[in-house]
Amino acid sequence: MNEELVFNVAQLLKEPVGSTRTGQVLGDLRRLTPELMHMAPDREGVLAGSVRLINTRVGVLAQGDMAGVVFLPCSRCLEPVEMPLSFRIEETFVPTIDIVTGRPEDVEEEDQALLIDEHHILDLEEVLRQDALLAAPMHVLCRPDCRGLCPTCGQNLNEELCSCRPEGDPRWSALLSLLDQQP
Repeated sequence: MNEELVFNVAQLLKEPVGSTRTGQVLGDLRRLTPELMHMAPDREGVLAGSVRLINTRVGVLAQGDMAGVVFLPCSRCLEPVEMPLSFRIEETFVPTIDIVTGRPEDVEEEDQALLIDEHHILDLEEVLRQDALLAAPMHVLCRPDCRGLCPTCGQNLNEELCSCRPEGDPRWSALLSLLDQQP
């Protein structure tokens, strides 16, 4: 897949504050976030969207809406579930080199992912990776009435029932002894 995650912002940085550029983002979710795609090794995961780059006093503000599809394990039965993924990015990237003089800038930004490199390249890869992970649902179900796995033998109870006898909860054992004492 031909990814489009980097933008040369040299010309944008030379223009007046408030100048904008738009671009298309195309990323491979299998490479960006393998933890969101490991359930479907044969499927391609594409993250796509548009980004608007705005020259600000401090750097370049990147805003955009992204969308894709991820495959996550069901929280109960562990079967792969196809889930839509959408999120909005909004980050300010800071240049490390002054565009006019070519001298290094004193950068206060601690996050290295938000720096525009010495060649004036703005790389969205790490921002997209982090935002995709945050946007992914934490609790995924293949269907609302998923029965899950048998805790004893591991059988998927959606496919067929097992012959395991449910074990009692040991926290209730003290109360069971009271039932034995009744006349």
